[in-house]
Amino acid sequence: MNREKLIAYSFYFAGEYDRIINAIEHNIEIPPVKIANALTIFDRDYPVRLLDLKYPPLVLYYKGDLSLLKRKAIAIVGSRQPCSYAVKATAALARAQSDKVIISGLAKGIDACAHENASDTIGILGCGIDYIYPRCNYELIRKIEREGLVISEYPTLSKPLASHFPFRNRLIAALADKVYIMQSAIRSGTMTTVNEALELGKEIAVLPYELFDENGRQNNTLIYEGAQPISCNEIAF
Repeated sequence: MNREKLIAYSFYFAGEYDRIINAIEHNIEIPPVKIANALTIFDRDYPVRLLDLKYPPLVLYYKGDLSLLKRKAIAIVGSRQPCSYAVKATAALARAQSDKVIISGLAKGIDACAHENASDTIGILGCGIDYIYPRCNYELIRKIEREGLVISEYPTLSKPLASHFPFRNRLIAALADKVYIMQSAIRSGTMTTVNEALELGKEIAVLPYELFDENGRQNNTLIYEGAQPISCNEIAF
Protein backbone atom coordinates (compact mmCIF):
# COMPACT_ATOMS: atom_id res chain seq x y z
CA MET A 1 0.00 0.00 0.00
CA ASN A 2 1.24 3.49 -0.89
CA ARG A 3 -0.27 6.95 -0.64
CA GLU A 4 -1.29 7.08 -4.31
CA LYS A 5 -3.28 3.86 -4.07
CA LEU A 6 -4.85 4.99 -0.79
CA ILE A 7 -5.99 8.26 -2.39
CA ALA A 8 -7.43 6.30 -5.33
CA TYR A 9 -9.39 4.06 -2.95
CA SER A 10 -10.68 7.08 -1.07
CA PHE A 11 -11.72 8.77 -4.29
CA TYR A 12 -13.44 5.80 -5.88
CA PHE A 13 -15.24 4.79 -2.69
CA ALA A 14 -16.34 8.36 -1.87
CA GLY A 15 -14.40 8.48 1.39
CA GLU A 16 -16.51 5.71 2.97
CA TYR A 17 -14.26 4.23 5.64
CA ASP A 18 -15.47 0.62 5.62
CA ARG A 19 -15.33 0.39 1.84
CA ILE A 20 -11.78 1.74 1.78
CA ILE A 21 -10.66 -0.74 4.43
CA ASN A 22 -12.28 -3.57 2.46
CA ALA A 23 -10.46 -2.47 -0.69
CA ILE A 24 -7.15 -2.43 1.19
CA GLU A 25 -7.73 -5.88 2.68
CA HIS A 26 -8.62 -7.38 -0.70
CA ASN A 27 -6.02 -5.37 -2.65
CA ILE A 28 -8.65 -4.29 -5.16
CA GLU A 29 -7.18 -2.96 -8.38
CA ILE A 30 -8.41 0.45 -9.52
CA PRO A 31 -6.88 3.10 -11.79
CA PRO A 32 -4.89 5.90 -10.13
CA VAL A 33 -6.19 9.43 -9.71
CA LYS A 34 -4.32 12.70 -9.47
CA ILE A 35 -5.43 14.90 -6.58
CA ALA A 36 -3.15 17.66 -5.35
CA ASN A 37 -4.81 18.71 -2.10
CA ALA A 38 -4.90 15.38 -0.29
CA LEU A 39 -3.13 14.42 2.92
CA THR A 40 -2.77 10.73 3.76
CA ILE A 41 -1.97 8.81 6.90
CA PHE A 42 1.42 8.06 5.32
CA ASP A 43 2.41 11.73 5.00
CA ARG A 44 4.78 13.64 7.27
CA ASP A 45 2.27 16.47 7.78
CA TYR A 46 -0.51 14.13 8.89
CA PRO A 47 -1.75 15.36 12.32
CA VAL A 48 -0.44 12.98 14.97
CA ARG A 49 -3.47 13.70 17.19
CA LEU A 50 -5.67 11.84 14.72
CA LEU A 51 -3.70 8.66 15.34
CA ASP A 52 -5.31 8.47 18.79
CA LEU A 53 -8.65 7.73 17.14
CA LYS A 54 -10.03 4.21 16.82
CA TYR A 55 -10.69 5.05 13.16
CA PRO A 56 -8.11 7.63 12.10
CA PRO A 57 -8.94 9.19 8.74
CA LEU A 58 -6.95 7.56 5.96
CA VAL A 59 -7.13 10.54 3.59
CA LEU A 60 -7.97 14.18 4.27
CA TYR A 61 -8.86 16.55 1.46
CA TYR A 62 -8.18 20.18 2.16
CA LYS A 63 -8.41 23.77 0.97
CA GLY A 64 -6.34 26.41 2.72
CA ASP A 65 -3.45 26.59 5.16
CA LEU A 66 -2.32 23.19 6.49
CA SER A 67 0.04 24.85 8.98
CA LEU A 68 -3.01 25.62 11.15
CA LEU A 69 -3.10 21.92 12.06
CA LYS A 70 0.18 22.36 13.95
CA ARG A 71 -1.04 25.13 16.25
CA LYS A 72 -2.79 25.01 19.61
CA ALA A 73 -6.51 24.68 18.96
CA ILE A 74 -9.87 24.57 20.68
CA ALA A 75 -13.20 23.27 19.40
CA ILE A 76 -16.40 25.26 19.84
CA VAL A 77 -19.60 23.33 19.09
CA GLY A 78 -23.31 23.50 19.74
CA SER A 79 -26.84 23.68 18.41
CA ARG A 80 -27.81 24.52 14.84
CA GLN A 81 -30.70 26.53 16.31
CA PRO A 82 -29.11 28.26 19.29
CA CYS A 83 -30.67 30.71 21.70
CA SER A 84 -29.42 34.30 21.75
CA TYR A 85 -27.45 33.72 24.96
CA ALA A 86 -25.46 30.87 23.36
CA VAL A 87 -24.75 32.96 20.26
CA LYS A 88 -23.54 35.92 22.32
CA ALA A 89 -21.32 33.69 24.47
CA THR A 90 -19.93 31.87 21.42
CA ALA A 91 -18.91 35.11 19.71
CA ALA A 92 -17.30 36.39 22.90
CA LEU A 93 -15.44 33.12 23.50
CA ALA A 94 -14.09 32.91 19.94
CA ARG A 95 -12.86 36.50 20.09
CA ALA A 96 -11.22 35.99 23.50
CA GLN A 97 -9.36 32.88 22.29
CA SER A 98 -7.75 34.71 19.38
CA ASP A 99 -4.33 33.20 20.14
CA LYS A 100 -5.68 29.75 19.30
CA VAL A 101 -7.14 28.14 16.19
CA ILE A 102 -10.89 27.66 16.47
CA ILE A 103 -12.20 24.33 15.15
CA SER A 104 -15.83 23.63 14.35
CA GLY A 105 -18.07 21.79 11.90
CA LEU A 106 -19.22 24.53 9.50
CA ALA A 107 -22.87 23.94 10.35
CA LYS A 108 -25.30 26.81 10.80
CA GLY A 109 -25.83 28.13 14.31
CA ILE A 110 -23.05 27.82 16.88
CA ASP A 111 -20.49 26.44 14.41
CA ALA A 112 -20.93 29.35 12.01
CA CYS A 113 -20.81 31.88 14.85
CA ALA A 114 -17.55 30.40 16.15
CA HIS A 115 -15.93 30.47 12.70
CA GLU A 116 -17.11 34.02 11.99
CA ASN A 117 -15.60 35.41 15.19
CA ALA A 118 -12.31 33.49 15.08
CA SER A 119 -8.99 35.00 14.07
CA ASP A 120 -7.84 31.65 12.65
CA THR A 121 -10.17 28.75 12.06
CA ILE A 122 -10.48 25.21 10.74
CA GLY A 123 -13.80 23.96 9.38
CA ILE A 124 -14.43 20.22 9.12
CA LEU A 125 -17.02 19.13 6.59
CA GLY A 126 -19.32 16.12 6.63
CA CYS A 127 -19.54 16.13 2.84
CA GLY A 128 -17.22 16.33 -0.15
CA ILE A 129 -14.55 19.01 -0.06
CA ASP A 130 -16.16 20.66 -3.11
CA TYR A 131 -19.75 20.36 -1.86
CA ILE A 132 -21.07 23.50 -0.17
CA TYR A 133 -23.25 22.50 2.76
CA PRO A 134 -25.25 24.09 4.20
CA ARG A 135 -25.83 26.55 1.36
CA CYS A 136 -26.49 29.38 3.82
CA ASN A 137 -22.80 29.19 4.78
CA TYR A 138 -21.53 29.56 1.21
CA GLU A 139 -19.68 32.84 1.79
CA LEU A 140 -18.31 31.66 5.14
CA ILE A 141 -16.94 28.44 3.67
CA ARG A 142 -15.32 30.29 0.77
CA LYS A 143 -13.75 32.76 3.20
CA ILE A 144 -12.30 29.98 5.36
CA GLU A 145 -10.91 28.27 2.26
CA ARG A 146 -9.02 31.50 1.49
CA GLU A 147 -7.99 32.58 4.98
CA GLY A 148 -8.12 29.44 7.13
CA LEU A 149 -8.45 25.72 6.45
CA VAL A 150 -11.31 23.49 5.35
CA ILE A 151 -10.84 19.72 5.57
CA SER A 152 -12.94 16.65 4.82
CA GLU A 153 -12.58 12.88 4.61
CA TYR A 154 -14.86 12.98 1.59
CA PRO A 155 -13.65 13.80 -1.94
CA THR A 156 -15.09 16.15 -4.55
CA LEU A 157 -18.91 16.34 -4.49
CA SER A 158 -19.66 13.49 -2.06
CA LYS A 159 -23.13 14.12 -0.66
CA PRO A 160 -23.72 15.15 2.98
CA LEU A 161 -25.15 11.86 4.19
CA ALA A 162 -26.62 11.77 7.71
CA SER A 163 -24.05 9.18 8.82
CA HIS A 164 -21.15 11.46 7.89
CA PHE A 165 -21.75 14.08 10.55
CA PRO A 166 -21.44 12.06 13.77
CA PHE A 167 -18.43 10.30 12.21
CA ARG A 168 -16.96 13.73 11.32
CA ASN A 169 -17.28 14.85 14.93
CA ARG A 170 -14.47 12.55 16.06
CA LEU A 171 -12.07 14.73 14.03
CA ILE A 172 -13.28 17.89 15.77
CA ALA A 173 -12.63 16.30 19.17
CA ALA A 174 -9.27 14.80 18.21
CA LEU A 175 -7.75 17.94 16.70
CA ALA A 176 -8.66 20.19 19.66
CA ASP A 177 -6.78 20.63 22.91
CA LYS A 178 -10.06 21.52 24.61
CA VAL A 179 -13.73 21.27 23.59
CA TYR A 180 -16.26 23.98 24.45
CA ILE A 181 -19.96 23.09 24.49
CA MET A 182 -22.21 26.12 24.01
CA GLN A 183 -25.68 24.57 23.73
CA SER A 184 -26.51 20.89 23.57
CA ALA A 185 -29.39 18.44 23.61
CA ILE A 186 -29.47 14.84 24.79
CA ARG A 187 -29.71 13.44 21.26
CA SER A 188 -27.54 15.68 19.14
CA GLY A 189 -24.37 15.91 17.13
CA THR A 190 -22.92 18.00 19.92
CA MET A 191 -23.19 15.07 22.31
CA THR A 192 -21.38 12.78 19.86
CA THR A 193 -18.51 15.28 19.98
CA VAL A 194 -18.65 15.25 23.79
CA ASN A 195 -18.49 11.45 23.84
CA GLU A 196 -15.56 11.39 21.39
CA ALA A 197 -13.72 13.98 23.50
CA LEU A 198 -14.29 11.93 26.66
CA GLU A 199 -12.91 8.81 24.99
CA LEU A 200 -9.80 10.76 24.00
CA GLY A 201 -9.37 12.23 27.48
CA LYS A 202 -9.87 15.79 26.24
CA GLU A 203 -10.79 18.64 28.56
CA ILE A 204 -14.41 19.72 28.16
CA ALA A 205 -15.81 23.13 29.14
CA VAL A 206 -19.55 23.81 29.14
CA LEU A 207 -21.51 27.05 29.06
CA PRO A 208 -23.71 27.24 32.19
CA TYR A 209 -27.33 28.37 32.00
CA GLU A 210 -29.87 29.72 34.45
CA LEU A 211 -31.62 26.98 36.39
CA PHE A 212 -35.00 27.18 34.62
CA ASP A 213 -33.71 27.85 31.10
CA GLU A 214 -34.87 24.92 28.97
CA ASN A 215 -32.22 25.74 26.35
CA GLY A 216 -29.51 24.86 28.84
CA ARG A 217 -30.89 21.74 30.49
CA GLN A 218 -28.36 19.38 28.88
CA ASN A 219 -25.45 21.80 29.41
CA ASN A 220 -26.28 22.09 33.11
CA THR A 221 -26.57 18.30 33.31
CA LEU A 222 -23.06 17.95 31.87
CA ILE A 223 -21.73 20.35 34.49
CA TYR A 224 -23.58 18.44 37.25
CA GLU A 225 -21.94 15.25 35.96
CA GLY A 226 -18.47 16.78 36.28
CA ALA A 227 -17.77 18.89 33.19
CA GLN A 228 -15.93 22.15 33.76
CA PRO A 229 -18.09 25.29 33.43
CA ILE A 230 -16.73 27.98 31.12
CA SER A 231 -15.20 30.67 33.30
CA CYS A 232 -15.56 34.44 32.94
CA ASN A 233 -11.85 34.89 32.19
CA GLU A 234 -12.20 32.71 29.05
CA ILE A 235 -14.73 35.09 27.46
CA ALA A 236 -14.28 38.61 26.10
CA PHE A 237 -16.98 40.91 27.46
